[in-house]
Amino acid sequence: MNAPSLTALPTVVIGAGPIGLAAATHLIERGQEPLVLESGPSAGTAVRAWAHVRLFSTWGEVIDPVAEKLLTPTGWTAPDRATYPTGGDWAERYLQPLADALGERVRYGARVTGVSRAGRDRVVDADRAEQPFTVRIEHPDGTEERLFARAVLDASGTWSTPSPIGGDGLPALGERAAADRISYRVPDLKDPAVRARYAGRRTAVIGSGASAFTALSGLADLAKETPGTHAVWVLRRGIGGDTYGGGEADQLPARGALGLRAKAAVTDGHAEAATGFRTAAIEQVDDGLVLVSEDGTRLAPVDEVIALTGLRPDLSHLGELRLNLDERLQAPVELAPLIDPNVHSCGTVYPHGAAELSHPEKDVYLVGMKSYGRAPTFLAQTGYEQVRSIAAALAGDHEAAARVELVLAESGVCGGSGLYDEPSADEAASGGGCCAAPAAVQIGAAPTSGGC
Repeated sequence: MNAPSLTALPTVVIGAGPIGLAAATHLIERGQEPLVLESGPSAGTAVRAWAHVRLFSTWGEVIDPVAEKLLTPTGWTAPDRATYPTGGDWAERYLQPLADALGERVRYGARVTGVSRAGRDRVVDADRAEQPFTVRIEHPDGTEERLFARAVLDASGTWSTPSPIGGDGLPALGERAAADRISYRVPDLKDPAVRARYAGRRTAVIGSGASAFTALSGLADLAKETPGTHAVWVLRRGIGGDTYGGGEADQLPARGALGLRAKAAVTDGHAEAATGFRTAAIEQVDDGLVLVSEDGTRLAPVDEVIALTGLRPDLSHLGELRLNLDERLQAPVELAPLIDPNVHSCGTVYPHGAAELSHPEKDVYLVGMKSYGRAPTFLAQTGYEQVRSIAAALAGDHEAAARVELVLAESGVCGGSGLYDEPSADEAASGGGCCAAPAAVQIGAAPTSGGC
């Protein structure tokens, strides 16, 4: 099969989530033709998986302005911009209508299994940049298809690959054997079956981000109604001034309030903190699960474990492309130093686009949460700015691609969150902060211990 010319081909966008759909609308505005490939049966498949959780960004902060321009002629009515949607609201009232407005440009049940250059594997140099991309997809019935593209934007996120419990990045010993008592998602405690799983029981919550805050506050509410409900909050670090986020200093008030609710869960006795604990093993005993740390410390048995230790990107389908990824975060090398949690938690990353997200493989980009690799902090607005810049670059408008058109809210938090040990005395006294740059943090409390 002869590959068609590049100019006749669409730009393939992998994933019909908020950033993927925004990418499609920005491409259309720039006179480009997108094709969105979504593995799930509807728009926002990953978002729907945490439909029960309320975002801490308002509607006004999670609707892309160019997407809104596309939606308005369809009769779509924008929600109250000052209110906070749940994940379900976001999917049903914005993402699905947007996908519907894009029509046949969005294909469901199309799981991308590989991306390469036509007739060129990763090794071959000859005329590489002149060849279109080949995108291999698999349908629900197992049949395969090959498509061609002039450019590829991977907005597939990180939802499908939660990080394991082990402090070394590997599954803890016994983690797989105890899988039926471990959840890697924030539980929906309004669901009677889920509620019964945790009511009156001891639950270990592992993680230090917004998802852990959400789980802790939910279990605390359940404890007020059902005696015996208790959480053990497992932290790799000690507790310092920035442990619970920015509080009242956070420019996203709902995000700050979430951390304060988690703090109240501990203060009120509904949760206890196990600090400086890096899990090495999970042992099954008669009265539950025992978490064992790398130094041999053993926690009292728990009935359930909620592991909210972050997410990581699935790069398996990109193996034939020449990507330039940071060896730690698996994020583009130009972006990685700005989001490295070993250095900062306050989000010193500035709005960025095509320049920071480019790779040696021309016209391929990781966007949205996927672009952050293993870094735990991300805002939808950051992703919208990314795809605005990339669409401009693909259209040849490099001046617009380099322009910054976004100001992000500050988190009110700063510090090296990647550190394992107790914060320094200065950090503890000051709340950890020295950073005044805008924070790029997660849009909602659900998707990860830091991300959406």
